[in-house]
Amino acid sequence: MPGRGGAGIFEMLRPGNSLERELAGRYLRSRRASGRLSLISWIAMAGVAIGVAALIVVLGVMNGLRNDLRERILVANPHLRILTYGNGLRLDDWRKIVETVKEDSEVVAAAPEVLSQSVISAGADYAEGVNVLGFDPDTGNAAVTTLPQSITHGDLRFQTTRDDVDGGIILGNRLAERLTVYPGDRITLTPAKPPEVNRALGVGVPRYWTFEVTGTFSTGMFLYDNQFVVLDRSVAQRFSGLGDAVSGIEVRLKDPWKAPEVGKRIEAKLGYPYRALDWQQQNSTLFSALKLEKVAMGLIIFFIMVVAAFNIVGTLTMVVAEKTREIGILKAMGLRRGAIARVFLAQGAIIGLTGTLTGLVTGLAISFAVDAGKLIRIDPSVYFIDHLPVKIEGWDVLIVVVGSLLLAIAATIPPSRSASRLEPVDAIRYE
Repeated sequence: MPGRGGAGIFEMLRPGNSLERELAGRYLRSRRASGRLSLISWIAMAGVAIGVAALIVVLGVMNGLRNDLRERILVANPHLRILTYGNGLRLDDWRKIVETVKEDSEVVAAAPEVLSQSVISAGADYAEGVNVLGFDPDTGNAAVTTLPQSITHGDLRFQTTRDDVDGGIILGNRLAERLTVYPGDRITLTPAKPPEVNRALGVGVPRYWTFEVTGTFSTGMFLYDNQFVVLDRSVAQRFSGLGDAVSGIEVRLKDPWKAPEVGKRIEAKLGYPYRALDWQQQNSTLFSALKLEKVAMGLIIFFIMVVAAFNIVGTLTMVVAEKTREIGILKAMGLRRGAIARVFLAQGAIIGLTGTLTGLVTGLAISFAVDAGKLIRIDPSVYFIDHLPVKIEGWDVLIVVVGSLLLAIAATIPPSRSASRLEPVDAIRYE
């Protein structure tokens, strides 16, 4: 209940009548008879709008980076990998493991894979290290990764047109451009494992594998397009010296965000020495940094809204000082303290609502334009992606809008209470 010294919070927040709304709109307008908003009202609304728009865009950018990086990482990486401990890092009984993994209700597909490293050369003096990925050439819906959809030339059949090669190979488009090779050309791979010792020479002699380029792929992820090559699984097994074994089992899930819990469940079912490595663990540093950056950037931009709230406080304080005589006359005519407080509360709410809606529309428009038009280009060799993506999420928008409105309303309370405390005699005498 309000005391004699001023209007209570609950009385201030009660719905006002048409007179209170008319007074609030009048105090928002300029002194002139133009009916336009005053300059200080425009400034207060602009502050709220800029804060809301900036916060929506920043949160959208952070969401876009997270989602885009996740999708690009999962192009060549499965949701979950089943590996083993030990020096060999090989799975000999992988067929049994695949069947066991597929029994989990969250698993959509599971398949063997071979991972190794090599040195690639196109016949010139230049050579460099690459990652070799071998898997079954399945381009249907059962594919564990989305790499089959990223093939730009050729396909995953690895069909060769030459007889003097060990098989077909698919290169990342950036790697192919750097080596200046095209489908039909030959490249040489050298296994990373120690070479076998030649009994006649008494030294290790590496074997050079020759492959025909049968296609290229483009994932949009600089690391993959620049350093990965793909072989048929059987060829990759021979190349890596694994025989009939594989490096691991790649698994696709219904929901990639459930990978950690599914991995623990599969680990418990398989037992030692098997282990599960999910895509979040493999990229934990990157996603932790993105999450921290989102919180930090959101907090920094939030202070813009706090500054906008102080603008509202300053605006209403100036209006109270300017309209002191009018307030005294209204109170002398019988307008209650709660009604006086609600006049300024409504004025601040109008500023906050108008600024919030304007900022919301502006922020959404900027986000859509930046994302659809790919307006901001970035260096893919540093950030893994070539443009700044923006992804607006409903919960972020809701939190920003509600937070802005609450902040705007809270900013009106001090000047509203100050206006309601004015005594009629003192207010009328005010010069």
